[in-house]
Amino acid sequence: MTQHLALTLVANHTAHPSIRNIADAAHRALRTADFHCTAPDWLADDHACDIMIEATDIRAVRDLIDGSSFLVETDYCLQPATGRKKKLFLADMDSTIITVECIDELADFAGLRAEVSAITEKAMNGELEFNAAFRARVAMLKGLHHDVLQQVFDERVTLTAGARALVQTMRAQGTYTALVSGGFTFFTNRVREQVGFHMDMSNELQFEKEVLTGIAAEPILNSAAKLDTLERLMREQAIAREETLAIGDGANDIPMIEAAGLGVAFHAKPKATAAADATIRFGDLTALLYYQGYRKSDIIDL
Repeated sequence: MTQHLALTLVANHTAHPSIRNIADAAHRALRTADFHCTAPDWLADDHACDIMIEATDIRAVRDLIDGSSFLVETDYCLQPATGRKKKLFLADMDSTIITVECIDELADFAGLRAEVSAITEKAMNGELEFNAAFRARVAMLKGLHHDVLQQVFDERVTLTAGARALVQTMRAQGTYTALVSGGFTFFTNRVREQVGFHMDMSNELQFEKEVLTGIAAEPILNSAAKLDTLERLMREQAIAREETLAIGDGANDIPMIEAAGLGVAFHAKPKATAAADATIRFGDLTALLYYQGYRKSDIIDL
């Protein structure tokens, strides 16, 4: 059975190269392999384009692209051409919507950044069980004063390029947006407000006389909780699975990435990359809008 597919190519946003030659090379390679396809349709001049393809096997198209040499510093997404604009969007926060890991930044103020960062890295790579790693890291923050959290937010937390544009554009089209994090509510509450998510979910830090106790509040929001949130919001919002989108960068995001209609790994660890339908390795978060077929003229707050 013939499938109608959309191949979206997005240039590296930091280098600002034109990808017209890359798009033309992709078009030639597809035609040489006897796939019927359209000429590149530019969603953003020289930066992002769609090529529509007719094929009987999406894997054959993917194999052709993955085995090519023309995708130099270029992200791509291959998916069914229909239903690309999603109605439910879930996003991880640390190293996805923001550029840092908040727990590592807090640990810096406790003089334990290297130790905590090493555990964070292993947990994100799927080398450690998340709950145990989370409890161990929270214990190392014991004694930090509440004021340090605001200092970390003010001095260390930076939005990833394209974060506001992504969420504001999707919201304008009626998408329900959720920030789901294995981090802390102090930060997710503030990032939700900055970026414009409808809701946020994460973990609570416990204080005694404004000093961290070092005890993790239970239950811990882990990968299973992220997946449960996706399933719950699908039911509550009456949204089909193929209309959902999830993005993250670590092992804790894999269940929701795998369960979403389109699961995307963002500058991610190898296990998360392997689990995803598509990746963003070079671009910023606006690549996720182009993957959905939005044009530059549609994007809010560039």
